[in-house]
Amino acid sequence: MRRHPASFVILCALGVLTALPGLVSLAGFGATLHPILADPMAGLALLVSALALIGSGLFPYFIARLMRREE
Repeated sequence: MRRHPASFVILCALGVLTALPGLVSLAGFGATLHPILADPMAGLALLVSALALIGSGLFPYFIARLMRREE
């Protein structure tokens, strides 16, 4: 069984957790979670942050994949 790098798993999990309130805020229901999320731009900022976290997690994944391919 292949093991994924811990940084990949952690950063992607944080990205998904960040994207959920961002999507809720963009859908217009953010005020039910927190008053700051009533603004749709806060949701957009959370989505951009989520994409950055997931993108940062993909770097160690692909590096590990390239290292496995060389063996």
